[in-house]
This record gives sequence, structure tokens and C-alpha cells, in this order.
Amino acid sequence: MHLTSQSFQRAAARADKRADMRADMRADARAPMPFNAQAANPDTRRVSSAMIAVVASLALLGAGCESMSERQQGTAKGAGVGAVAGAVLGGVTGNNAGRGAVIGAGIGAIAGNLWSKRMEDKRRDLAAASAGTGIDVARTDDNRLKVNVPSDISFDTGRSNIKPEMRSVLNELTKNLDSDVRVTVVGHTDNTGSAAVNDPLSLDRAEAVKDYLTARGVPSQRVLVQGRGEREPIANNGTESGRAQNRRVEIYLAEQAS
Repeated sequence: MHLTSQSFQRAAARADKRADMRADMRADARAPMPFNAQAANPDTRRVSSAMIAVVASLALLGAGCESMSERQQGTAKGAGVGAVAGAVLGGVTGNNAGRGAVIGAGIGAIAGNLWSKRMEDKRRDLAAASAGTGIDVARTDDNRLKVNVPSDISFDTGRSNIKPEMRSVLNELTKNLDSDVRVTVVGHTDNTGSAAVNDPLSLDRAEAVKDYLTARGVPSQRVLVQGRGEREPIANNGTESGRAQNRRVEIYLAEQAS
């Protein structure tokens, strides 16, 4: 076959073009793919899902609180905080962020409703009634109201009879006690004597407080009693003053979510 100079040139040009295309394809194959941080990092995807759940929870919280009662607002706020925490925790630990938000909301609803204005009012009233007596009234980290009654105004050594000095505080405690409040009474002793003596003695002291409260209208099913004996000292049992601090009764009030 006879090839002219022009045909030769066209054939050479096509060959060069095919060579260039093959070179481009090889270069594309060697080039790194565009980096997508969200697709490459599963933690980022999980946190993004968590943030969506957070925004949704806060939006619902803000929309409904104005028309709610005090108790409902406490529950809703706790649910919102719990949902946020549950979503974030579920996201960053690799679990389902939405499911984490639901679980967190349930827990938060309970925790958020444990301290209300009524509980704060009760704390102030008890603090005023016990001023100067050595009784300590405080809000705990888990939103309970704690009343710590030392031995000098609660019980004599080895006895479970309530002293008159303690009655005014117990009377204040029973006033206008909300029906959702549960009471836990915990008795303690020092290390004088054996556990066989101290354990039942601490329980007897808690039972004596319960009897006093129920006699003044607090339903018995709302009062839990515990005896801890000498197992939870708060001071040094090696001194008389320390032993006096350890002989005590602790009363906890907890407002339950409805």
C-alpha cells in the first residue's frame, strides 16, 4: 500500500494522541482520590448525627416550656439535658445517637425533676428551724435534701429514743411535704461496741425517726429506713468528739418525677 506524506503525518498524530490518552489515564490512576474527612472518619459521622439529635432536643424543649407547670418544666429540662448527653455519648462511642438521645431523655427526665422550688423552700425552712443546733441541712450532688442530725440532739449513747431537741426539726420536715417526696432515714453509730450491737442499734434509731414521721402524717410506704452501724464514719473514732459526730441520723428527701 502506498502511503503519502500526509497520510504518514495523520497516522503519527493519531498515535501520539493515543499515547497521550494512555499517559493521562495512568496519571489519573496514580493520583490520590479527593479526601472527604467526614466519609473517612466514622467518629465525625457519629458526632454529626449526635449534633442533629441535640438540636432537635433543644428545639422541642424551647417550644413547650412556657405553657408547662413547674414540675413539667423540671421534667422537660431534665429530658432535654439528658437527650443532649445521650446523643453525644451515643455518637462518640459508636452507638446509635438517636437511641442514645431517647435513653438520655428518660434518665434526664427523672434527674431533672428531683429539685424544685418546693425542695428549695423545704431546705430553707429546715435550715431556719435547725439554726444553732448543729444540724446540717444541704442539697446533695444527686439533688436530694440531706438533714444530718448529730448525736447530741438526736439520741443518747446506746439508746434509740428521740431527744426533744430533735423533734422541732422533724416537725418542720413533715410540714407541707409534697406527695412525690420520698424519705430515707439512715442510722449510724460509732465504733464503741460490736457490730452485733451497733447494727441493730443504728436500724432502731432509723425506725424511731420513721415512727415519729408516720405518726405525724407521712405515709409509712414513703419512708425507707437503713441501719449502717459503724461502717460509714465521718470523723475519727479515736476521739470523743469524733465518735459523737459518727453517732448520727441522716434523713434524705428526694422528689420523684411524676
